[in-house]
Amino acid sequence: MLRLTWVQPEDLLGHELRQARLDGREPSRIEERWRAAGGPDAPDRAGASPHRVSRYLRLLAEDLLDELADLPSRLADDEPTELSAIRAACPDWPGARPAGSPGPLAFEASWLGRAVGCLLGKPVEKLPLDALRALARASGNWPLGGYFTARGVPVELLRAHPWNRRSAATSLAENIDGMPEDDDLDYPLLNLLLLQRHGKGFSTADVARLWLQELPPGRTFTAERLAYRNLLSGVEPPHTARHRNPFREWIGALIRADVHGWTNPGDPAAAAEQAYRDAVLTHTANGVYAAMFTAAALAAAATGDHDVHSCLRVGRSVVPHRSRLAGAVDHAVRLACGHDDFDTVVDELHAAYSPAHHWVHALPNTALLAAALTHADGDFTGSIRRAVAGGLDTDSVGASAGALAGLLAGSPAAIPEHWRAPLKNRLATAVADFDGTGFDTLAHLTHLEANRP
Repeated sequence: MLRLTWVQPEDLLGHELRQARLDGREPSRIEERWRAAGGPDAPDRAGASPHRVSRYLRLLAEDLLDELADLPSRLADDEPTELSAIRAACPDWPGARPAGSPGPLAFEASWLGRAVGCLLGKPVEKLPLDALRALARASGNWPLGGYFTARGVPVELLRAHPWNRRSAATSLAENIDGMPEDDDLDYPLLNLLLLQRHGKGFSTADVARLWLQELPPGRTFTAERLAYRNLLSGVEPPHTARHRNPFREWIGALIRADVHGWTNPGDPAAAAEQAYRDAVLTHTANGVYAAMFTAAALAAAATGDHDVHSCLRVGRSVVPHRSRLAGAVDHAVRLACGHDDFDTVVDELHAAYSPAHHWVHALPNTALLAAALTHADGDFTGSIRRAVAGGLDTDSVGASAGALAGLLAGSPAAIPEHWRAPLKNRLATAVADFDGTGFDTLAHLTHLEANRP
């Protein structure tokens, strides 16, 4: 039996009920109808429930998804998705400050940092926080100082908390042989290809066409998979982000944002607007803001004269002031500044956001990213170890933290050798034109796009 993840209506309905409560819609009556019909909860950590439901329940789930989408939101004024309204809701929207592009070495450090942070988080993706901590401690790797390993970990602990099934064979320290394929690298590569073909003036439709041409649908997840499905069903952007897509405020747009920041050094507004045109294919509101936040912070970092704290402030300036994401980022930075022990920061973040949010939602993950970078004061190892130790979307937050910290480091030589060496200047990817490419080559290509008019 094939149970395709992230698309079956009966699995989506529970996620949409949770999303409705988060974004200010009142779904109680619709939920009562679903429960009365015997509808199941959404899968907790996976993308598909294990068993088929009746044809009646599947059709009911489709109808209720549409009804939920039509409910009015009390947060609509504070959390717009139109770019003009986003700008109007940001009182500190940044201006451009002309800056030369960083050299290829800085871009190489950022690409490498993204890969290293992703690779560190891959084996423990989907594991709960206590399992992550137990596995690291059992191998003497806490606080995280190197890649996860199975060496020294008791068999009974591995049985209770197995590594991520897809990733362990290529991402445990004893198995690493170059950077394995991951969507956290695939999307930046796609966006590099996007700029090569269309320049910085690309449209959301250009993003959609590129995906249909170059991105295998099986390598998409959550919001991206549903937007892809919507495209194949004839739904056009930006409606692809909203139609039966309960993941539209999850982390997917954030992991695609790096190239938009890298290629707009000193112009965080342009970086944010570029990230916006990419993000609205799949996301709305806070899912879009998370991508804009990341792109703007990287555009500030690319000037070479900002510390991590000012970069984060620049990123925060493109997030609507009264949005949930703004509140979460501000909360995370306050926690990071107020506690010496980062485990305490993580526990506080989980207590605040995990009960209501899925572990892939943009809100807790962007908060964790800001907290990790703040607490580490921009240090590379400190940033990625904290991002992954936060135990949410470990590979994605690790990748984003590594990209910013790597760019601030300025050179691959500033990233410790034990992180860099196993990658062998080589990455695998589902984006065929780049499979096997070195990080030095990617850096030169990024440098060309950053300097392209």
